[in-house]
Amino acid sequence: MLNSKFVHLHLHTEYSLLDGANRIKDLPIRAKELGMDAMAITDHGVMFGCIDFYKACKANDVKPIIGCEVYVAPGSRFDKVLDKSIKYNHLILLAKNMQGYRNLCKLVSSGFTDGYYYKPRIDKEILEKYHDGLICLSACLGGEVPGHFLNGQDELAKNSALWFKNLFGEDYYLEVQANTMKEQYLVNQKLFKLSKEIGVPLVATNDAHYLKKEDAYNHEVLLCIQTGKRMSDPDRMKFKTDDFYVKSPEEMMEYFKDVPEAIENTVKIAEKCNVEFEFGHTILPNYDVPEEFESHYDYFKKLSYDGLHKRYGEELSQEIIDRAEYELGTISKMGFVDYFLIVWDYINFAKTHDIPVGPGRGSGAGSVIAYALEITDIDPLKYGLIFERFLNPERISMPDFDVDFDYEKRQEVIDYVSKKYGHDNVSQIITFGTMSARMVIRDVARVLDFSYAEADKLAKMIPNDLHITIKKAMEVNRELNDIYESDERVKELLDIAMALEGLPRQASTHACGIIIAKEPVVNYVPLYARDDIISTQYIMTTLEELGLLKMDFLGLRTLTVIRDCKELVKKNRGIDVEFDSEMNDPLVFKKWQDGESVGIFQFESQGMTNFMKELKPDCLEDIIAGVSLYRPGPMDQIPRYIANKKDMEHAVYTHDSLKPILAVTYGCMVYQEQVMKIVTDLAGYSLGRSDLVRRAMGKKKLDVMAKEREIFVNGKLDENGNVEIPGCVRNGIDEVSANKIFDEMSEFAKYAFNKSHAACYAVVAYQTAYLKTYYPAEFMAAMLNSFLGNLDKIPVYVDECRKIGVEILKPDINKSFTKFAVEGNKIRFGLGSIKNVGIAAVDSITSERSKNGDFVDFGDFCERIYGESVNKKCIESLIKAGAFDIFGKTRSTLIASFETILDTVGYSKSKGNENQVSMFDLYTDDDALQKIKYEYIELPEYDYKEFLSIEKEMLGIYISGHPLEKYKKLISEKTDFNSLIVQKFYNQENDDGEDIIEDNKMVKIAGIITAVKKKYTKNNKIMAFVTIEDLYGSLEMVVFDSAYSRFSNLLYDENIILVNARVSVRSDQDLSIVVNSVSELENVKERYIDIEVYKLSDSNKAMLRKWIVENRKNDGDVEIFVLNGENQEHLSCGRVLLNNNSFNKFKEIVDENYYKISIKE
Repeated sequence: MLNSKFVHLHLHTEYSLLDGANRIKDLPIRAKELGMDAMAITDHGVMFGCIDFYKACKANDVKPIIGCEVYVAPGSRFDKVLDKSIKYNHLILLAKNMQGYRNLCKLVSSGFTDGYYYKPRIDKEILEKYHDGLICLSACLGGEVPGHFLNGQDELAKNSALWFKNLFGEDYYLEVQANTMKEQYLVNQKLFKLSKEIGVPLVATNDAHYLKKEDAYNHEVLLCIQTGKRMSDPDRMKFKTDDFYVKSPEEMMEYFKDVPEAIENTVKIAEKCNVEFEFGHTILPNYDVPEEFESHYDYFKKLSYDGLHKRYGEELSQEIIDRAEYELGTISKMGFVDYFLIVWDYINFAKTHDIPVGPGRGSGAGSVIAYALEITDIDPLKYGLIFERFLNPERISMPDFDVDFDYEKRQEVIDYVSKKYGHDNVSQIITFGTMSARMVIRDVARVLDFSYAEADKLAKMIPNDLHITIKKAMEVNRELNDIYESDERVKELLDIAMALEGLPRQASTHACGIIIAKEPVVNYVPLYARDDIISTQYIMTTLEELGLLKMDFLGLRTLTVIRDCKELVKKNRGIDVEFDSEMNDPLVFKKWQDGESVGIFQFESQGMTNFMKELKPDCLEDIIAGVSLYRPGPMDQIPRYIANKKDMEHAVYTHDSLKPILAVTYGCMVYQEQVMKIVTDLAGYSLGRSDLVRRAMGKKKLDVMAKEREIFVNGKLDENGNVEIPGCVRNGIDEVSANKIFDEMSEFAKYAFNKSHAACYAVVAYQTAYLKTYYPAEFMAAMLNSFLGNLDKIPVYVDECRKIGVEILKPDINKSFTKFAVEGNKIRFGLGSIKNVGIAAVDSITSERSKNGDFVDFGDFCERIYGESVNKKCIESLIKAGAFDIFGKTRSTLIASFETILDTVGYSKSKGNENQVSMFDLYTDDDALQKIKYEYIELPEYDYKEFLSIEKEMLGIYISGHPLEKYKKLISEKTDFNSLIVQKFYNQENDDGEDIIEDNKMVKIAGIITAVKKKYTKNNKIMAFVTIEDLYGSLEMVVFDSAYSRFSNLLYDENIILVNARVSVRSDQDLSIVVNSVSELENVKERYIDIEVYKLSDSNKAMLRKWIVENRKNDGDVEIFVLNGENQEHLSCGRVLLNNNSFNKFKEIVDENYYKISIKE
């Protein structure tokens, strides 16, 4: 029995995206405060938050009621005609029981999969099919019955109500709401009358969109964010009153004092609703095994031993047998035989269908059975990987194999799984983006009419921390707090932003998660669909709590690169590439030692490159350690690791018993597995329990750690006084050493990395390094092909090609294919990467070339190819890209001539078609064919700058040269920032844990302008967004009005500039580059100044040092040499401003007879 006098049954949470402002965690707390012990969730058309709501209510002793405010199409849900007069109606559905919940899932899912048209719509047909177990309320003013009343169609309203009554019987209610809108008052009166007339009970609701009355304004701002409007816009979408909050029972009873049954019915409905979810169990799909096997386990064991013999040979050692039997027993006892079979099956499909699979990922590589089944490809025995790190018999939880597939072929595996288990039984998984601190400040600032500059300034005051909140930012940034306290507008903005911060903003699809269910997924959870992708409406962790099987099918671009490279090697050299299984090739490790890590998986960042150069790795264990150490926390171990590797005499062990465990990492604790081995070998723990200790240390569970310290040091007795865990002291390790070892583990375990995961990454890294070592052209071509369409990445790899001596050849109409291709040790640019040249055109060109041979000249190409797929625009682009350079005509000549030639070809073809003969049939001999000549307008080639500009427009990169090439040395000396740094920021290549870009830093950038977009500010001044390109890619800069007014004469396309700018990093993974000053690079000359001083007193020397400090500017390098007899003192000044004033002060310090100046530019 409920004690509530009233229950909210129409309530929107944060998952009514950018409409509901009720945070799920706050709702049950507020309900208890107001004396209510039940409440419902009814988000618009979705069930995103139902499980979170359920758990939050249960945690606060509030009864959760699961529901949804669905959209109902006026006709069929399949009708999708653009007609604004045809609207959808709202309807509240509440689940009475699990049957009702399942039917609600089906209805809400159908809204997306069948009926989505601006909104996820169901219809009455499907409502008739899935209404069992549901309670229906007639909804708000947007409902069908209220809508008819508002339109003066009282008879239609009555007929509609009777239809719903006939369907739902006593579970249909007419909904009256407690707000002061005059439309609502009118509808309520009509609903009171209708209730009596047709015998349908009333129910009172309040359509709560926010928690408290004072939250109404924040909710209006949220609606503006959703609709892209401003609060100053009179036509913006808004609620007409501030009544849509979670009202108290007393407020609701007062409002409906004349119809108390409407209040009483809320409690009756709540008591009818009894949905109970089960958590913690596992629902695995059925895996069919061959008939000759009596059980799934028999088949599993047979596959496992077949694999063990394949991996280790016919004679298995006792160590292998013991490990295998232990794992098989544990997997069977924990109920995961089918799980292993399912994973083995789809990996086996991939490997037998030429779909590359990664060597493993995560702790699964610690299983010898997974290695035997070829789920993983790294030997856990050889590298000391631990099974219990993956599957712990002392901690029951689902195993989790994350599997990498070829990026381009991943979908084939998903399709296979969908076909095998049933398309309805397989689904992708939803994920949500939320309003982060910086993002919400910008959103709210726009809604409140703050200028871009004001919003930008405030947002930049938020530290670049993914988990930062506005409140925390004000605690750490005094300036932000001061502005908040002193500026009322800013205070209002930040207060609203804090109220909305963290709310879900949009739904998207999880990058790799897949659900495989025993029955259709919709039988367990609701589905969401967008862009033909069907996903669950619950996030991954919720699905796992409900017991559904989640698999991660990751698409790894590097596997695609490896596959493409192998294919290119086969085509180019006739070699089938096989990686050396021992992975100990000195030449491969030399790539790391020499810092040639561009393209090597996981090792491309500059910090990692520098680490490897210093480490000089010479075995795979070093690469595994590199992956593990180069991240926050363990980085502190890097100097010690390097020193110990160079000289093991530096390695110091707290106790000799640590040597066998830590020797592989030169005395340093690097891996989680080492912590587990220390606990096991030194104190006698089981491996299962050692994993629990590792977890406690990693999560800083101080109470558990204190208990485990005592056991680690002194052991543990069971209830009969027998030794259960011996402890270090019983095993001969003194108490002081034992405590010290525990301290070291506790400190390290917070940052320790999973060796199994690192080992898998290291294998892929070794394979890429191997390919780059022995097949550099093929490898770099494969890298380039993997980034087709990514104009930021292509220049990076083109530059690397040049560094390692692999020449990039321009496109050639007789030699190029769709992708980048290899010719000897050179790479030919692909036709498919040329702007305006589509795949259909390339297919036509290569097909014709294959059938009838190379093109003889430009005219021959036009005669044979010009047509539907290869049009004038395509041919113009091929000319500009240099694809016809082989025919000896300048590009300018072909551009001036090609349209006339094509017109001639087109006319000739049309005449030939008229007469049912080709133009060649008009000639009777070969000599006549040679008489077809085309007139060319012979022109000299474009000037160098224009030539390169046109080429770049077509190819996305410069091949024949680069406008900045002649400035390369100057740019290197004058700048400290470039597009490569920006690319690393956006790709999050910061495994070192350090900021890639320091926030609020002044930088110098050089490049060629490729775009200038002007905008007018609120004050009608001009600002601009300027895009420049450097030797690595492009970046965009903001030029505010003050800077634009001073430097607009330099901001035009293809001007080469040097910029002083300030970089600001945003927490939502964005940055801005704000320009302070601009100069033309051509006019920036480097000055090298030497000053020799022959006589100077000590006091004047001090004055000279002061002069150096006072005049340090960005002008020229100045070196001062003070000579005193045979002694010379060198004063390195850095960059010093030399003008009339500063030079006159210099002469006041140094007598003009005792110095000599040499200046070079």
